[in-house]
Parts: sequence; structure tokens; C-alpha cells
Amino acid sequence: MLRRTGRRAQGVDDPLDAAQERRVRAVLALGGVPQADLADGVQQVRLRLLERTAKGDEAPRDVSAWAAVVASNLAMDWHRAKRRQERLGERLASLRQLEHPSDEDSSVLSLAVAQGLDELPDTQRQVLVLRFYADLSVRGISEELGIPEGTVKSRLHTAVRALRARLHEDEVV
Repeated sequence: MLRRTGRRAQGVDDPLDAAQERRVRAVLALGGVPQADLADGVQQVRLRLLERTAKGDEAPRDVSAWAAVVASNLAMDWHRAKRRQERLGERLASLRQLEHPSDEDSSVLSLAVAQGLDELPDTQRQVLVLRFYADLSVRGISEELGIPEGTVKSRLHTAVRALRARLHEDEVV
């Protein structure tokens, strides 16, 4: 049974009450998450609590405190992702020979990257694509693939090094 309150449906089984949701929003906002992303952050906290329950884990003693910690972690993750995007943008910009590369230059780079990816072993290509194209964290990749984080890092390092060498060999970068 659902009843509408504001912008979302509030169900009987909603793991966060209104006060807890306000607290989560406040923690996210104080953590620097933009206003436009707050609703997604609240949903992530809600989802993690539901997943915890679905796995059969015991409910946190203090849901409000647990939700605040999760929200704080989400805010840190948001900043890390933003920094990664900025660094990736800087790296991509440094790879460009011209300020505005021609369509031909972009096509050559895209083709070389695609060929380089094809030449990587499946395990390396998989982590590289999940990390840089799907924007999953090392931890997320580890959890999704069921392998240790150290293995993910090792495969990423090896894959990036091999791809970089391939691009240098082809004199693309």
C-alpha cells in the first residue's frame, strides 16, 4: 500500500522515516553533494539498507546513525568520482595534439584504442572497460566479478600499461 508524499511514493516498508531522510539529505549536502544529486543519494542509502535486510543481515541498532555514515561515505565517493573524471579529462586533453582535434585525429585515436582493447586478454579488457567506460570503482569491480581488489588493481595496471604501449607503438599518442 503506497501513499504519495511529495515527489516519491512512501511505502509501509520504507526503511527510512522522514527524519532519517532529512538527516541523510543534510549529511550529503554538507558533504558537498550537489542539490540535484541529493535524491539519488537518499535512494542509495535506502537501497543499501534494503539490500542489507534482503541478505538477512541484522538491522542496524541505530538506523539513523547507520544511514548518516552511509551518506557520508556516498559523499566521499561522489568527490572521488568527480576527481577521477577531472583527472581523466586532463589526461585526455593532454593526449590531444591540437586544441580542437580534427575528426580524422579522433577517428585514428578511437580506432587505435579499439584495436588495443581487442588485443588485451579478456580479463584485462573486462576490468579496463568496467573501470573507465562503466565508471565502476575498484571495489565495485571486485564485488561484481567476485575477485580481490588487489587482482583488479593488478589487471588494471597491466592493461593500462599494455594499451599505452600499443598507442605509443602506433604513434597515436
